[in-house]
Amino acid sequence: FSMFFIQITVTEFILLGFPGCQEEMQMLFFSLILVVYLLTLLGNGAIVCAVKWDRRLHTPMYIFLGNFAFLEIWYVSSTVPNMLVNILSDTKTISFTGCFIQFYFFFSLGTTECFFLSVMAYDRYLAICCPLHYPSIMTGKFCVVLVCVCWVSGFLCYPVPIVLISQLPFCGPNIIDHFVCDPGPLFALACIPAPSTELICYTFNSVIIFGPFLSILGSYTLVLRAVLRFPSHAGRTKAFSTCGSHLTVVSLFYGTLMVMYVSPTSGNPAGMQKIITLVYSAVTPLLNPLIYSLRNKDMKDALKKVLGLRIHQN
Repeated sequence: FSMFFIQITVTEFILLGFPGCQEEMQMLFFSLILVVYLLTLLGNGAIVCAVKWDRRLHTPMYIFLGNFAFLEIWYVSSTVPNMLVNILSDTKTISFTGCFIQFYFFFSLGTTECFFLSVMAYDRYLAICCPLHYPSIMTGKFCVVLVCVCWVSGFLCYPVPIVLISQLPFCGPNIIDHFVCDPGPLFALACIPAPSTELICYTFNSVIIFGPFLSILGSYTLVLRAVLRFPSHAGRTKAFSTCGSHLTVVSLFYGTLMVMYVSPTSGNPAGMQKIITLVYSAVTPLLNPLIYSLRNKDMKDALKKVLGLRIHQN
């Protein structure tokens, strides 16, 4: 009975967010994050609409990109709205259940993003290294299967770690020095040390991050080797341009992710954890539409058509 009582003592957590900032600075943070959020929704939403409405983009590469943009909308929405409410709130509380629901969706969507980046790299590998076989391999049906596998497997990965962490006894304090429910601060709040659970979660994060990353690395190593053999300079330039945007996104996302979750969490100060989390959870989803559209003529033309049509209709 006493153990049960200890486990239900903490019914909510306090997400400190950005403590110590003056009210003016808090409002500046709020305004900047709100603008970033709205621009992210606009940019990724435009890509989703362009892929849906422009028949020229009904190819596997753009179908993956459209799903990736749709994913980014939900990924940024899993944390930023609560972060904005938290900045304006005096209590800054989140319920125990709400904390773990946010944890689940944030990490599941992040895992799905890893899988999509891996599939997009595989698609570029097939298109550049096996151009003659590409239409017969990357059929519409196979493309749909890969999309479904990314979404379903992304959401099936994290229930086990979340259940393990939620079963730890939390008996106070309940203050999380972060703006999201993250495993590192949650482990620090547990009443008893849980080295086995920490090891399981650390190993789990490493596998989920490095598995797709090694797949991406392998795909682009083969792509680079094939591109360097192209006889024409124009062919090499086009191939590098096609892959360059994807590599930029991979570098941004995986760079921050590895610093945060593969290196021991305790080694990063709380301030650094917040900055890194802010980069991959809010800034990267904002940059992705710009990176993909600025380097892709078909996407730029489709976006102009979609945005022009919307403006004309209004």
